Amino acid sequence: MNLSGSGLRVADFDFDLPGELIAQHPPAERGQSRMLVMDRLSGNFRDAQFSEFPTLLRPGDLLVLNDTRVIPARLFARRTLPREREKLTGRIEVMLIEQAGEGEWRALVRPGRKVGLGEQLVFESPSGQIALEAEVVERGEFGERLLRFAPVRDFYAALEQIGHIPLPPYIRREDAVEDRERYQTVFASERGSVAAPTAGLHFTSAVLDAIAAKGVEIARVTLHVGLGTFAPLRVDRVDEVRLHREHYTISPEAAECVNHAKREGRRIIAAGTTVVRTLEAAALEADGGRLEANSGETEIFIQPGFQFRIVNGLLTNFHLPQSSLLILVSAFASREGVLAAYAHAVTKSYRFFSYGDCMFLT
Repeated sequence: MNLSGSGLRVADFDFDLPGELIAQHPPAERGQSRMLVMDRLSGNFRDAQFSEFPTLLRPGDLLVLNDTRVIPARLFARRTLPREREKLTGRIEVMLIEQAGEGEWRALVRPGRKVGLGEQLVFESPSGQIALEAEVVERGEFGERLLRFAPVRDFYAALEQIGHIPLPPYIRREDAVEDRERYQTVFASERGSVAAPTAGLHFTSAVLDAIAAKGVEIARVTLHVGLGTFAPLRVDRVDEVRLHREHYTISPEAAECVNHAKREGRRIIAAGTTVVRTLEAAALEADGGRLEANSGETEIFIQPGFQFRIVNGLLTNFHLPQSSLLILVSAFASREGVLAAYAHAVTKSYRFFSYGDCMFLT
């Protein structure tokens, strides 16, 4: 779903970012990030710390979190082939993208040209035991395959045993033990993402307690983040952008929290662009403006000119140049204001992207 009308180019959302500002590791302690606070109407901003975030909320605000949980989606397999093709065997990297059905997952396979339709992939545990087996049942473009896994007692337990945390491509290192905890929010519960909702990474249990103690209501929705969040926009014009579909769920309780806050004129603060996309996609489907409990898929793309129906404030990390997420943030504030804030963040050596610092826009 592309809500067009801006007439902008993707290149209009570019900025210069020194490579050393791309965070390769999380901060020493969760919650110890810097935060740029921005008034989206005036464009004014100031430097702060995330620890101040609870003080910037008001009693009666509704804070909405994304409770998706990242799965260890990066796997390694070996191929079982007829004897005459043994010379082609070797380690195959498999990145799960999304569940497509019972026992079936869409995945990126590398090197994809070697893995054909009908082939069997075997995934071994560190001890050499077979943990999972899958058949390639469909072949797509750019290395995408549909895999059908043989039934096992607990698929996700097997993933925890053999899988790796799927760190973003701009983190140029292998995943480490710390990533099992730190590339996961403290409130993650619903398994299914292959990338973290990074604004949520800053929260600690103590911060959440402080927010609740202030009289701020907290609700949770789920949007499973796919690899499309890192995919470059391969078009020139913003109105040509098409995003991958992502699965979301809004519970009856969360829908009622949002509706109640809207009726009473209270602010609704989204912890991350994934929450914005979930709430605003659901609002477009709402009858008479009332949000309904829902579970489905969205490909909503938010660009300047979009009319926000739900969200009044946004906590978000710093995003890649020329990305759909930077365009979304620019729709919430303004392109000029956001790019000015980003230029300031570069000058002040803020840390960028998934493990980096954050912004709070109201």
